[in-house]
Amino acid sequence: MGHTADFLSTVRLQIDASDVPLKEARARLQLVRDLAMGLPGSRRTYASGSLAHHTMNHPVTDGDGGLVLDRRCYPNLGPEGGGETPTKVAEQLCALLGPEVRKTYPHARCGTSKRGPKLSFNAPVDGQDPTVDLVVALTRRDGDGLWIPNLEKDRWEASHPERHVELFNAGPASLRKTRRIVIRLLKAWNKQYSNPGMSSFHLSALAWEFVDTGMGVPTALHTVLDRTAIRISRGYATPDPAGVSAPLKLLLDRTVVATRLRKAADAVADALAHDTDEVAVQAALHKVFWKYIDDPNDTGLAAAADLLRQRRPVPTTALGLAGPAALVVPTRAYGGRSPR
Repeated sequence: MGHTADFLSTVRLQIDASDVPLKEARARLQLVRDLAMGLPGSRRTYASGSLAHHTMNHPVTDGDGGLVLDRRCYPNLGPEGGGETPTKVAEQLCALLGPEVRKTYPHARCGTSKRGPKLSFNAPVDGQDPTVDLVVALTRRDGDGLWIPNLEKDRWEASHPERHVELFNAGPASLRKTRRIVIRLLKAWNKQYSNPGMSSFHLSALAWEFVDTGMGVPTALHTVLDRTAIRISRGYATPDPAGVSAPLKLLLDRTVVATRLRKAADAVADALAHDTDEVAVQAALHKVFWKYIDDPNDTGLAAAADLLRQRRPVPTTALGLAGPAALVVPTRAYGGRSPR
């Protein structure tokens, strides 16, 4: 394993979600799904999103799922019915879920989000308090997938979240592992910007499309960044992996997103081209993961790091901290999650 893979592993140590909050998020989602089946006319529930795709980063923020209604019981809902959005159904579902969830989580609250009920639990676990978002969906009479409401825009949109879960969890074990790691890295890269250019789902769809069997993580990461930069710079959109929704949209102007992608792709390529040179790799990957990998050319930080390695006190001014000078005395090597 070269230095590029090593440095990407250090990023992963900082972004990987912890087991306990993940387990709690899954338990909360399952509880809400089980309770939602008590709504008259419910057909089934499903899990979706990062939790179901196994691509959640730290911190664990939410668990996504859906409740599929029997359209025969709700003839006025959806584009193939009376056209109504499930605002009233979401309110009924909240009235059902709130009191039942509070039997387990006394301070839980149920509100609404873009797609349906949103449960907040007010019961942090390891400093993380994942919510549950439950989409109120309808089966489609014509075509695959589901009708998903957009309560903010008062309309319905075709999607296939259940198929997405199948696709993103398909393939040999080695491919699934690499793809999931690359998605987490892409999400971490994207969210370093105050205004991310792409949704997490969009990045997941790109990794599903471009990561192939036999690729290592560094090559797979570069491949996704490079091919996506080419696609977006040429004005092409990313298709829905399930072939149901409209092509995926960018969150910012195309030229901005394409420039970011090209810069990141070229930096990873530079790291791979100098894979045996630790400093060169670090400098290249700092351009991609600047919140996770230090710039080796920052002489102040380099000197402070050298002092810490020697277990000698470090002046706070060497770390770029304002205020009266003091000494940071190293006690032991830090082996856990870097605080962020």
